[in-house]
Amino acid sequence: MNLLFFDLGSGEIMLIIIVIFLVFGPSKIPEMARGLGKFINEIKRASEDIKTEINREADRLEREKRLEEYKSKIEKDLNTGDEKQTEPESDNKESGTKKSAKEKTDNEKDNKETDNEVK
Repeated sequence: MNLLFFDLGSGEIMLIIIVIFLVFGPSKIPEMARGLGKFINEIKRASEDIKTEINREADRLEREKRLEEYKSKIEKDLNTGDEKQTEPESDNKESGTKKSAKEKTDNEKDNKETDNEVK
């Protein structure tokens, strides 16, 4: 069994455990293990809090970016919508002139018919 970081073998780990027993004694080791466990848990919680805060901030920035894109899209659509509204008015004017030209031809036909009837 080799630990990658320290490159310790099983014999070296056993030697470290024996030294810990001799220095601290069997009654202190469970307390030290609990303290070490609490310390590791605190570090894990702190790192998770940091990750959560970073992700939350990144999500907020992304939402703001999407909101700005959406606002610019809406403004663009409104601007093109205004242009579209003005365009149909010009189309109506053109169609109005076409109608009037059509009306003129219809009126001319009606006038010819009435002239024929009068004669």
